[in-house]
Amino acid sequence: MAAGGSGLSLLKQCLIRRNGQQEQHGVAASCLQELRSKACDLLAIDKASEPITLVLAEDGTIVDDEDYFLCLPPNAKFVALLKGEKWSRSSIDGGTAWLEREATEVDGGGEKWKCLARQLKDDLSTIILMSEEDLQTLIDVPCSDLAQELYESQPKIQTLQNTLQQVLDRREEERQSRQLLELYLQAVKNEDHIVPKAEEPKAEETAMEETDTVDAGNNSGSAGTATLLSSHILTALKDKPAAELSLASQDLELVYKEDPDDLALALSWDKPKTEALQQACERELSRRLEQVQALHSLRNISKGKKKLPWGEWLSSKRKK
Repeated sequence: MAAGGSGLSLLKQCLIRRNGQQEQHGVAASCLQELRSKACDLLAIDKASEPITLVLAEDGTIVDDEDYFLCLPPNAKFVALLKGEKWSRSSIDGGTAWLEREATEVDGGGEKWKCLARQLKDDLSTIILMSEEDLQTLIDVPCSDLAQELYESQPKIQTLQNTLQQVLDRREEERQSRQLLELYLQAVKNEDHIVPKAEEPKAEETAMEETDTVDAGNNSGSAGTATLLSSHILTALKDKPAAELSLASQDLELVYKEDPDDLALALSWDKPKTEALQQACERELSRRLEQVQALHSLRNISKGKKKLPWGEWLSSKRKK
């Protein structure tokens, strides 16, 4: 009995799943080889695809050392990678890390729309997280090509593209409404504060202003190094009204976590305007997060029942 108890104490509890899937299995193994073997059986992995590579689900760390495996805490999450597969973050962990949608590498010079289509195939709720550019890309794909990629009928794909167009139109309506509201508030402000005609500036004041202008020009030249945000994010923030509606969720998270001073310098804005932008990005991100969590709550409620067909799911979303 003592020996048996000792043997059981060496077993490590683990959670294992296939790459790109959310369904996971609980496994108890004493070593990596045993974990690989049990993973292949539980996940129905073909023998021709072995040996598999085990990586940590949270960050993709490859686990191939027995001592490191033994040091991992109980219920560590693993992803089983077949030959040629690469780890990608696709799990939902209750925080915002799942929003960091990494760029998917496409083999053989494939097209961007195929990457987006595969994301929809894994989880339709990613529609909420896509940027306007991504939505437009899927809308522009020929219905027959998208149907073939998703293994669905063309009527269902047409319904999907109509839903994507509605999401895009809604964001545009929100942007226009916000722009009109800003114009109205500005007009009210101008009516309430009549600014008297300014006196002619003195020569010394003019010289000081010119000096400040030169300094501001120098500062704007270095704005590109004041922040780690990519150029396309900064361009969207500068050029688009209600820019938070046009950004993907991971970009929104980067913006609102950015240092306000650095962001203000990069955009050549004052700090109050910059902070207002960051707050708008945070609100939009929270709204999308709530929508996705609501969808997954409904999915958990209906767990074990027949999966809702795409057509019905999309019809329900359109009614909302």
